[in-house]
Amino acid sequence: MFQGLQTSLRQYQRAPAAGRAIHTRRQLRLLCVDRSSAEVELWVQELKRAQVAVRADLAQTREEFTERLRSQSYDVVLAEDSLSGWTGMDALELLRERDDEIPFVLVTDTVLRADIAEQFIKEGASDCVDKDHLVRLPLAVAVAVNQKSLREERNRLQKELRRSESHYRALVENPIYGICRCTVDGKFLEGNQAMAAMLGYESPEELLELNLATDIIHDSAEGPQLFEHYLRMSRLDRAEVRCKRKDGTSVEVALSGREVRDDQGAMGGFEIIAMDVTEQHAVEEQLRFLAASDPLTGLANYRRLTEVLDAEIRRSDRSGRPFAVLLFDLDGLKRINDRWGHLAGNRALCRLADSLRLHCRSIDTAARYGGDEFALVLPETQERTASLAVRRICSRLADDHQEPALSVSVGVAVHPDGGKTVENLLRAADEALYEAKGRGKDLCLKSAALGKLSAPTNGSDRRNREWARAT
Repeated sequence: MFQGLQTSLRQYQRAPAAGRAIHTRRQLRLLCVDRSSAEVELWVQELKRAQVAVRADLAQTREEFTERLRSQSYDVVLAEDSLSGWTGMDALELLRERDDEIPFVLVTDTVLRADIAEQFIKEGASDCVDKDHLVRLPLAVAVAVNQKSLREERNRLQKELRRSESHYRALVENPIYGICRCTVDGKFLEGNQAMAAMLGYESPEELLELNLATDIIHDSAEGPQLFEHYLRMSRLDRAEVRCKRKDGTSVEVALSGREVRDDQGAMGGFEIIAMDVTEQHAVEEQLRFLAASDPLTGLANYRRLTEVLDAEIRRSDRSGRPFAVLLFDLDGLKRINDRWGHLAGNRALCRLADSLRLHCRSIDTAARYGGDEFALVLPETQERTASLAVRRICSRLADDHQEPALSVSVGVAVHPDGGKTVENLLRAADEALYEAKGRGKDLCLKSAALGKLSAPTNGSDRRNREWARAT
């Protein structure tokens, strides 16, 4: 090391005076340890001649040195070897006792010998400079500062590497997240145990025979398209796909990750993180159902009803085909509650809901309108078909062989004649329902816009005669 520094010195001394400048990007803070401030001024002037911007503080005693180190931040310590009551070696030991990385350069007035320099360097000094050769001081300071910067950068990179390795190890060993590395077309190169377990395999080695894009992702076209997108965009945006497990069942998986390049910068594949979101999807679906359903009957709630009606109005306006809205009111609910109790009243509401649900097509929507009123939306349905639906529902309700016997009143409105907005359509059906109840309940009426009586709801003789007259 000493011989290398001597070689650098000879190169520095051979350079033209104009080329000896050692530029620094900022002002260096020096802590100078010497008996004489005049000596320190010589050091500073030599550095300035080499265009090194410096600011120097002087410490003449052990106490001053310790206090300066405690209260200030320095880039380099320059120290004389022979001090009053202590030595340059003492200063170096104090500096190292603080576990401080500040470079230490010894400036001595003795003839510089290799054994002295090597002893100081062995104890941690960056360099030793003879006062008779102060021309070497700028180079020694520059080398010391540069070495410190390199050490700090190395330490930072090592710390970052340890953090990265720890993070990667935590991911790979994580029992929740599946980690794998694939080629650009999706073939597995490696994977962790969580990835294998997620896909129903006992060990990651079994994955190496498979291709994520073509063997695992359920849709045979979606997998290759996904990897083509990854390759084209050079990034892995989060994507949720349905994957095939070893036993043939499916699992919903969220994929994300990053591209991997080799030492030459060529594309080497992808590192992918996979998370099983099957349960999350089930919970989300349950939450959506709860947000749109009536807690007692399980039918759609009022909010969902208005959404369906709005969608049906827009569809009907585009296609020109009508749809019907039926409002059902359970007759005598208060009487049932008073005589049979509220549990029986709730059960009566559920019996009506079951009848609606039983006679719904897949495109129909049954909803609890509020209290003892229910709604049924029948797409692609005209008045006559709606009346037939009413008769089937009421017949089912009357013949469910449960006590107490139930009957309903029904109001019907058909879009667009019964109303062209959600509010108008519901109002028309509600007015028809109100009129039906006013005529003695257990009855079905059209909205006023459609005119006459449209259907009875059970087999009473009087209402059968009314139905016959109406039809």
